[in-house]
Formats: sequence, C-alpha cells, structure tokens
Amino acid sequence: MWDAKGPCGGTIGGGRTSHAKLRRAAEAGSVIVVSEQTAVELRSVSKTFGPVRALVGVSATFRPGRVSIVFGPNGSGKSTLLAVVGTLARPTSGTVSHGSLGRSRADVRKTLGWVGHDSLCYPDLSGRENIELVARLHGLDPAAAFTRARDRFGLEAFAERAVRTYSRGQRQRIALARALVHDPKMLLLDEPTAGLDTASTDRLVDAVNEEASAGRVVVVVTHDTAFADRIAGDRIELDRGRVVQATHAA
Repeated sequence: MWDAKGPCGGTIGGGRTSHAKLRRAAEAGSVIVVSEQTAVELRSVSKTFGPVRALVGVSATFRPGRVSIVFGPNGSGKSTLLAVVGTLARPTSGTVSHGSLGRSRADVRKTLGWVGHDSLCYPDLSGRENIELVARLHGLDPAAAFTRARDRFGLEAFAERAVRTYSRGQRQRIALARALVHDPKMLLLDEPTAGLDTASTDRLVDAVNEEASAGRVVVVVTHDTAFADRIAGDRIELDRGRVVQATHAA
C-alpha cells in the first residue's frame, strides 16, 4: 500500500505501524487496509509534474477477475494512471492499495505483467531469448517457460529470429508472452492494439479475456472502442486528469 510518502503499514518515521493503528487510520479515511483480495484501490490520487496536474483526485477500484478499461483524450492522464498503478510513479497525494499483491513496490512488481505501446523487447535477441531471459529473472526454468509461451501464443514460426526482423504484431505477441511468463496477478496494457492487424488483435482479445477469467486484475488503456467492446468490463473515462465517468460491468 502506497501513499504520497511511502508504503503504508511499513516503517515510516521510525517505527512499524500496528494493525490497530491501521484500522484507526482507515476509519479516519487516511489509508486503506490490505484485504485478502487482490483488488487495487486508488483514493483521491493526484500526481503533478511541476506545474502540470496529470491526475487530480482520482479514486478508482480495479477488481480481480475483471477487465478495467481506461479511456480519455491525449493528455488526459491515462498513462500516468497506469504508471501509478504499476508503481512506476508515486502519487503526489492520496493513497494506493494493491491489496494482497503486496505492500512494497518490490513485492507488487513481482506480481505484475506490463505490455506497452512499444514492446521493449531486446531487438538483437530472438523472441525465444527474450522470453527465456525474463523467465530466468523470475527464477523459472527458461526452456519450460518458452515452451508454454510458444504453445499458447503460436510463436514457433518466428521465435528463433531476431526481434528486429519482426512485424508489429509479432513483436506484441512476444511482449505479451514475456509479460505473462511468471503468471502475474495483475496485467497492465497501454494502447496494446496500436498497429495490430485483425488476427493479432483477435489473439490479444483472447489473452486478455483469459487472464480476467483466471481472476487477474487487468487494466487496459486504449483509444480503440471496438477492442474495448470485445473485452467488455469496467470503464473509467479521464479528462484533464479527472474521472468524468465510471461504469461497472454487470
């Protein structure tokens, strides 16, 4: 759990916060007590970069087993919101709880997978080598991890070539396979359909829905309304850093 100063419930100001103190603080509305569920909650989160207010008083809940779709025009704060959820940015004010995903950034990062607009794969390594590298970082058997990814995402036709030779869709398939190699409990996707053809988008839709069905927290930032309709879930619309509309799927 994170607020503007650090992990709530950790050592802040010389001493570990007790459960009783956490309960009293929660009753006062200043922190969120970690629950057994893996829901991610933001309470009155603001984020500024100098004079720019990227997020203003954002409150949202990202539930396990659901796809949460974040909409908004360019500059509305979508990517900043994803960065806060993914522990890449600390809120200027407000609180963020990752529930049972962990109290510290290090703990949370072990449980998440991330797919951005740029695949961020190593271009001179093959797709197989990119996946095996991440598997080793997570302490997994690299060969077994690649076999699972190859079979799930149909990588056999190009996995042995250098990533720099791939099409956009092939790079995204490797990026998605790499993000899921350690079976994360939270999956974050930033404009994942940009530049994808129909077949690649179909594979992405299947993977996103499968992860949600498996009980993961899935957060997708997108401008693609057709894609969003196919992964129907909770929706949050941002404008100038503020939530202007939020709807929950039945």
